[in-house]
Amino acid sequence: MTREEKFQTATTELGHSFEGEIKIGGNYTSVVRHGDVVYVSGQIPRVGNTVMVMGRVGRAVGQTSLAQAKVAAEICAMRALALLRQQSGGLDAVTQILRVTVYVQAAEDFTQLSEVGDAASKVFYAVLGEAGVHTRTSVGVFQLPKNASVELDLIAAVSAKV
Repeated sequence: MTREEKFQTATTELGHSFEGEIKIGGNYTSVVRHGDVVYVSGQIPRVGNTVMVMGRVGRAVGQTSLAQAKVAAEICAMRALALLRQQSGGLDAVTQILRVTVYVQAAEDFTQLSEVGDAASKVFYAVLGEAGVHTRTSVGVFQLPKNASVELDLIAAVSAKV
């Protein structure tokens, strides 16, 4: 199965489309390419105009669950892949995901930050194989844009443009 087919499979499993414009929420660019390195700005779990998973992640009633936070991380990862795909002319151009940072809007006692990050990491590996293996930091934060539960940014190496 090609990377494009794996991307489409992941899209189907999540039940959302990542085709077309990936909206950003401010006065910046979502992707910067410098030579063979691509920097992807923080991606929240937004599909179209809707943030799909919002609120503080924790165990208390009314808080976002770990399972919901994992879905948020998957959506963030797919948005980042979609941007890489657009910037690089396809996912075959990605030679390695170098670095991923996962931010979780976490309750004071929520410590399963790595588990949230693992959901994103699984997406990168499922779509890119060994090129999706990366270094990662998962951190808990007090607040994220648009009340998103998760935000993710990454750095990737891509093949030279022809």
